[in-house]
Amino acid sequence: MELKDIQVRLRECIAESGLPQKEIAKRVGVSPQTISKYMKKDVFPALDTFAKLCCVLDVTSDFILGLKGY
Repeated sequence: MELKDIQVRLRECIAESGLPQKEIAKRVGVSPQTISKYMKKDVFPALDTFAKLCCVLDVTSDFILGLKGY
């Protein structure tokens, strides 16, 4: 799996979470603009932020990375 595929999965999980980007940002500890960058640009979060995002979005890192299903 390529980085672009990982970014697509992350974007999909953010969009499908049902949470506003502002709420996701608050829970993860980043700005809403940062979440927007994950959604609209080729920006990938730092590893610690990625781990927090997985928890907030209730998905496994393996799923985002394309290693396993939910």
